[in-house]
Amino acid sequence: MSPPRVVRLRPSLRRRLLIFLLIPMAALLLLDAMLTYGVALSYANRVHDHDLSDDALTLATMLSNDALGSELSPQAKFLLEYDPDNSRGYFSVRSAKRGLLAGSGRLESPVETLEQNAKPTLYDTQLDNHEVRAATVQRTSQSDPSDMLMITVAETFRDRHQQAREILVLATIMQTLLILSLLSLVWFGVNHGLRVLNPLTERLARRSHELTPIGGPDVPQEILPLTRTIDALFARLRSMLALHDRFIADAAHQLRTPLAGLSLHVDRALADSRPETMADALSHIHRLTQRAARTSSQLLALTRAQASPVDSIDRDLLDLTRLIPEAVSLRVHEALSAGVDLGYQGPSSRQPLCILGDVASLQDLLDNLIDNSIRYAGRGSTVTVNLYAHPDGGSRLSVEDNGPGVPPELLPRLSERFFRAPGSNEEGSGLGLAIVQRIAERHHAEVVYRLGEKRGLTVEVRFPPAAKRD
Repeated sequence: MSPPRVVRLRPSLRRRLLIFLLIPMAALLLLDAMLTYGVALSYANRVHDHDLSDDALTLATMLSNDALGSELSPQAKFLLEYDPDNSRGYFSVRSAKRGLLAGSGRLESPVETLEQNAKPTLYDTQLDNHEVRAATVQRTSQSDPSDMLMITVAETFRDRHQQAREILVLATIMQTLLILSLLSLVWFGVNHGLRVLNPLTERLARRSHELTPIGGPDVPQEILPLTRTIDALFARLRSMLALHDRFIADAAHQLRTPLAGLSLHVDRALADSRPETMADALSHIHRLTQRAARTSSQLLALTRAQASPVDSIDRDLLDLTRLIPEAVSLRVHEALSAGVDLGYQGPSSRQPLCILGDVASLQDLLDNLIDNSIRYAGRGSTVTVNLYAHPDGGSRLSVEDNGPGVPPELLPRLSERFFRAPGSNEEGSGLGLAIVQRIAERHHAEVVYRLGEKRGLTVEVRFPPAAKRD
């Protein structure tokens, strides 16, 4: 039995906004309820303390005017014990000479000494395991001026808390209704505000295979970073598709001639089985196969050089005084087979020349420069790879030959794809220097072409200082 599938909710901008608003509002409501209850309880305490003091003063005035005997009169007891709200059930009347006259003897008096005819003293005390609030006042008895009466009236905190809770309930109801109203307005505002995305959604829905920018004047400012990122992605996709189409067109253009030649020589070998005819046909097939393979390799190298943005390559700190001599040594055998004297001139490894770049790309750059010189300089020529530092802190890499060179007016076209100087008898794809140009651009370098004083061509690549690109 397969385990139950967990269904995950898709992220929702509306839900996220509402949650971010609801949680703080709930926290604020709880905090406000606590503050409201504290304020309401403080208000109820002040009101009840004032009423308690007034009652104590009233009773003190009434009792001090009566002619008290050994006990209170029935009228005084009725007035003290009568409580229509059942809120004050505790009192005591004490005489300095005769002791407790009425009420509860367990109702304690304040510790401090009371002043005669002063305002009532309010304090908290315990009675029958209950917290009570008491008001005590001291008066002189009119019937016996030498006797002092201490009248104490007390009540529990029940009514105070009850009033505070009633105020809290009323305030909470009002505030909850206010918050619900605000949430309704927020819900409406969020839904209405998100409608601004509808034109963008409809514009995207109407597209089929277009990769044009989606931004416009109706795009909200808050999602401009998103639309700009999408537009940048579309731009990269357009560039990749353009490179794809160009590669297919270039491959069809460049491979058409070798493939036609292969077909021709295969038909020739099949039609004539003589050994000399077969050998000549196979020789041409071998040469055309090498040409097709080289053209395919060059097309792939050019596509790789053009596919990535300038700053997307992984750059490392490279020492050209170590990298270039090693790369040149790998081509010496090929140069000797072609009858070309290939050499290197540059500083020793004790004087490093560093750039920020990619090893594989620089290897392709140098291979194409050397291959171009060996191929077009001709047998018996000299090709020299030079490396030196420039006063501005950059590095200079040049490949110089003493071949026939090219006419001065054609120098600006040497970096064009498939361009070959007229009159050249060497086979080539016309992509080598175009690859050099693209790799140089990825390294923020400049390619310069110069003609020799008498003959030959020098191709120089000027790399910027490594410190400026760090």
